Order: sequence, then C-alpha cells, then structure tokens
Amino acid sequence: MPTRKVNPTSAGRRNMSLADYSDVTTHTPLKSLLRPLKKHGGRNNQGRLTVRHKGGGHKQAYRVIDFKRNKHDVPGVIATIEYDPNRNCRICLVHYADGDKRYILAPNGIKVGEKVMSGPAAEIKNGNALPLRAIPLGTMVHNVELTLGRGGQMGRAAGAQIQVLAKEGRYATLRLPSGEMRMVHLECMATIGQLGNTDDKNLRLGKAGRTRWLGIKPTNRGVTMNAIDHPHGGGEGKSPIGGKPQTPWGKPAMGYKTRRGKSYTSDKFIVKRRTK
Repeated sequence: MPTRKVNPTSAGRRNMSLADYSDVTTHTPLKSLLRPLKKHGGRNNQGRLTVRHKGGGHKQAYRVIDFKRNKHDVPGVIATIEYDPNRNCRICLVHYADGDKRYILAPNGIKVGEKVMSGPAAEIKNGNALPLRAIPLGTMVHNVELTLGRGGQMGRAAGAQIQVLAKEGRYATLRLPSGEMRMVHLECMATIGQLGNTDDKNLRLGKAGRTRWLGIKPTNRGVTMNAIDHPHGGGEGKSPIGGKPQTPWGKPAMGYKTRRGKSYTSDKFIVKRRTK
C-alpha cells in the first residue's frame, strides 16, 4: 500500500501523507459482522478517568475478526479486502465452503479469489493457519496465539511478522518484531506470512486535528501545571522539576519496575528480552 502526498494548500496539508487505499476492494462492510462500539473517553464503569488523553474521535463500528481461525479443514475464498477503522492493517472477508462468512487479518500480497484454509492439514501458504508444530523452521507468521485456544494475540499490527526459530519439547521459540524471543506451545495456532499495509509506519498525520479524529487528546506536561495537580508543577516561571521525574501520582517515572514477577506472568517463557 503506497502512501501519497497532498497539495500543500495549508501548513497542515504540507506535511501530511495519506494511504492511497489501492489495496481496498470495497467500502461496504458485511452488516452481520458489525457491532456497535461505544466510546468511554478513558472512563471506567464508575465514570472515573482511568486512562488519560482519550476522548472524542470519529464514530466507528467494530468488525468481528476471527482471531482463533478454528474452522479447520474447510476451504474458504477471499471475497473482499477492506479497511478497518479499529486497526492499522487491512481485513479480508472469507466465504467458506459451508456458507459461513468471517473476517480475518489480511496478509501481505493476498488477492481476492485466493483460497485459504486452517488446520494441521493446511499447506504452508500465505493466509493459511496451522498449529506451530506443523510450521517449518524459519517461516514468517503472524496472529500467533499466546494461550492455547484463546485466539491470536501476537503479531497483529500492520507489517508484523514473527519468525519460528526452533522447536524443543512442547514449545516453539519465536522471534517477535520487537526482537524479544519467547517460547509458545506447539499446539498454538499461527497464520502464515507477513501482515499487509506495511507502509502504515510511513504515514504522517500532518496536523493536530487528525490526531483528534483518532480519539487522542492533547497531553499537558507536568511542569506547566500547578503544584496541586502534579509533582513537577508549581514555581515561578520556568522551574526545574526538583528531584527525580515522577508520574502524576508520585511514582518514579523512569526505571521503576511494575511487573509482579515470573510466577504471576508469562515472563518465564521469555528467552531473550527486547531490551538489552
């Protein structure tokens, strides 16, 4: 998906780049796979702000995506490639031989009319989903399950690809896009190929208004606030923060470990961290 520049009719347009959507084949989503998506503005069920800098944004409908790819040994045909406002990669509608229709994440280079299938017997082909034990070493995959049967959780962003490095015992070792290496159970499902829309990282928003369309509100720095609002606030004129950087709630902002330990998380399956 190439990007395109626009005529510099204003300062915002001058630095803006847009997707040309040449890979999208239809602009009408399948109504039965749409769900309403309510905006919460970063507030929880008590109405309290728990995630800052969220609010507004364009109205969206959620597309139900088949992350599990659990329709085994039933061939399907790619009917459309569509834009999804909820993610930066494209999605494609699959018409299965038994009449079922599902959305999947669109792999790079997939075309309308191509056949896809999932299951241990599927061939190693772009868009097919197989358990990791049936995938050869060195293969690039995406939409990889972290927990057996839960559906793909890793490698779901535009251009993402995960490499299968090794298999030992019940686990396969994968190299994630971040450089992290971790072990995943061999029965977990993964989809062959790299995800499409690889040029998404080259897009430039160009103006603040485009960020607001995405539901992202401006971020105010702590040093510009009053002392009652932030540990960095207060003082006459431009004042240093005094001491170490802190969050608005007084916790250290840099180098403070918040993870609970290997016994509570999946850290024990990480072979090599993304950070050195």
